[in-house]
This record gives sequence, C-alpha cells and structure tokens, in this order.
Amino acid sequence: MLFDQMRQKPFFILGPCVMENQDLLYTVAEKVAQAGQKFNVPVVFKSSFDKANRTSIHSYRGPGLEKGLEMLQNVKEKFGLPVTTDIHESYQAAPVGEVADILQIPAFLCRQTDLLVAAAQTGKIVNVKKAQFLSGQDMFYPAQKVIEAGNNQVILTERGNMYGYNNLAVDFRNIYDMKALGYPVCMDCTHSVQRPGGAGGKTGGDRTFVPMMALAAKAFGANGYFMEVHPDPDNALSDGPNQLKLQDLETVMQSLIG
Repeated sequence: MLFDQMRQKPFFILGPCVMENQDLLYTVAEKVAQAGQKFNVPVVFKSSFDKANRTSIHSYRGPGLEKGLEMLQNVKEKFGLPVTTDIHESYQAAPVGEVADILQIPAFLCRQTDLLVAAAQTGKIVNVKKAQFLSGQDMFYPAQKVIEAGNNQVILTERGNMYGYNNLAVDFRNIYDMKALGYPVCMDCTHSVQRPGGAGGKTGGDRTFVPMMALAAKAFGANGYFMEVHPDPDNALSDGPNQLKLQDLETVMQSLIG
C-alpha cells in the first residue's frame, strides 16, 4: 500500500510544474521511474492540469481537467507510477480521485473545509501543503478536517512562509512540529525557493538552493521530498526558475537516501 510505503522509506513526489504536453510528461516520468527503481524508494509522478493561482491572468495555466486527467492516466499506464495532481475546487476531487493516487491541496487553500472534505471522501491519500501564513502547529486543523471526514491517509508538506515582500523563508522547525502531529511530512524543495510575484507579473526564484533545502529538511526528519523537475526549466511554462534540472535529479536523490 502506497501510504504505508511512504511511512517506511524516504519518498519522492516529482514532475514538471504544469502539464505542457504529453511528450514532456513521458520524458520526465521515464526518469522518475528509473530513479525509483535505482534507489528502491517510493516515487510519485506529479504535474498540474490547471495552475489556477498564477500571478498574471495571461500566464499559462494548463490543459484543463479533462485533458489533464487523460495525460496523467497515460503516464500511469505507460510507466506504472502512482500519480498526483492538485485540485482547486471541490467538484474536481471526485474525477481526479478516479485517476490520482494522491490529491494535493494547494497551500493557499489548505483551510478550505469543503475542498479538504471532498478530497478525503475520495479515499485517496490527501497531501495538504502548509499555507505560507501558517505555522507547523496550525496544520493540526486542516489535517483534522480530513481525518474527521473519514480518511486517515494524510501527508503534510512544508513549503516556506512569507516574511516580506516577494520572498519566502523556511523555518525548518515546522517539519518537527508537523511530524509531532503524527503524519508523514514532506518538504517542498522547489516552491520553497520561490520569490512569489517577484519577476514582473510572474514568480521568480533560485533553483540553486533546492539541494540545500532538501538536505536541511532531511536533518529535521522529513519523510519525503517534493521537487518539480523539468528537462529545460529556463523555458518551462510555469515556475521555471525554481524547477530542478532533470539531469540533476538522481544526484540530489542520492544525497537524501540512507
């Protein structure tokens, strides 16, 4: 069972930020599958069908729910990988739950009760990202909403806090505090290096710090690592500055295992 595996071994949630096209998903999924086999750890493929919270209305959002789920299903069947994607509306939970093994709740939406309950009712694992305005201890309440909706498969993900304009900082004590709640804790190593809205109508950031974020999270006892990866992140359609280069993935994973 995937959730049990994620409790027992370091796990990795990996993939391009947004679904640009099917070929991109296949390219990344192939490397993700190979890395999982090489290191004998659980790997989950991630990509978004709709980036509903882009800075600008003119930014690329993705192929949409129907096409996106088709693309995700193709990855699942071709490579045998568990898959995840994020939902922004309660009505999306049921159809996404037909394909995805994990439903991801975006950080800005982690207090939305109806969204959490709808995700819980799919029976799939629910990965709740910690809001940029909450502490690790505050995540007791979003997790409780999932649990009381009848689903005990909860992962909590750290992704930094806003302490000033167009910047994030990570207080790694949040990992310890969330683990104390009794749930597996994942470190979002790529979104935590963002500079939200800090690149002229889009989000900037610096992928240089991704490996260091991951290692610091390991020191604080993280169970898993979320990293968006792309073969050509400088030309990615979303979050390019923060995505890890696909060619560097295995090196970073190697440093986190054992």
